[in-house]
Amino acid sequence: MDLKYSIIIPVYNRPEEMAEMLESLSAQKEKNFEVVVVEDGSSRPCKDETDRYAGVLEIRYIAKPNTGRSDTRNVGMKHAGGDYFLFFDSDCILPPEYVSTLNRCLEKDYVDCFGGPDRALPTFTDMQKAVNFAMTSFLTTGGIRGSGKVCMEKFHPRSFNMGFSRQVYERVGGFADMFGEDIDLSIRIRQAGSKVVLLPEVSVYHKRRVNLKKFFRQVYNFGQARIFLYKLHPGSLKAVHALPALFVLGEAALILLAVFHRPGWLLFLAFYAVMLFLASAVKNRNLKIALLSVVTGFVQLNGYGSGFIKAFWNKVILKKDLEKGEKLRRSYNK
Repeated sequence: MDLKYSIIIPVYNRPEEMAEMLESLSAQKEKNFEVVVVEDGSSRPCKDETDRYAGVLEIRYIAKPNTGRSDTRNVGMKHAGGDYFLFFDSDCILPPEYVSTLNRCLEKDYVDCFGGPDRALPTFTDMQKAVNFAMTSFLTTGGIRGSGKVCMEKFHPRSFNMGFSRQVYERVGGFADMFGEDIDLSIRIRQAGSKVVLLPEVSVYHKRRVNLKKFFRQVYNFGQARIFLYKLHPGSLKAVHALPALFVLGEAALILLAVFHRPGWLLFLAFYAVMLFLASAVKNRNLKIALLSVVTGFVQLNGYGSGFIKAFWNKVILKKDLEKGEKLRRSYNK
């Protein structure tokens, strides 16, 4: 199979990370790809970084006003010339064998759409590794998200490591302007009759947020997105998606019981913390990272669960209208 990939990378104020991403692309063992970098109205553009790789990579730099990540990816697709579109976040780094591994997978069993997992490099900071653990572990939402070997729910690719064919784009359209836009797109791709799979061996290194406040906000938005998706695709919400919300409610109940009755109720939370610690210690072989993973694990579940609860209350119980940023039907191809 003779495929040419269009690698589409939206970027906003991340020139240093973009340089790392482009360096990893230049180190690919196979180079049947072009690179389309779309600058989303950044105050710190990465044009100098892309210019440095102009003679090494087939690269195109597009600058545009700030319109958000979904529209930025859609602009990239309109300028792409490849047969198959690949999407990465600007804070990702590709292993040298990424493209060759993907070539081998698609030659063996071609699929219209795929997603791959993310992992941490040994050079990442301890906090980055702890955040990676929180986002991929079965003890948090990793099982729900389908990011690992054990999956509690149908797999939906995430846009930090996602690909689909030009034919899919022409049939289904692009990303919607909403939280959970990548899940929405994969749902529409499935509804159109295309196959969507997880390719576990096609992984990236992902430098996730290291600021706990920003991390909480990110996963809070993920929790809200699950309800927004339900409003647009009613069959997409499963009981398993409510687990983080149940965790938040259970955690609050245990704290109240401990305050007004006996502190022993907190042993349930302590037991969960120990599980997080041990799982991270086994994976990362580092006690400091294991301790940080307890913090990021609780932040991840509380953030996701809180966002889910708020959106469920507003959109399902109170039946408030979808806000502007959540309106999927505005335009897929804008």
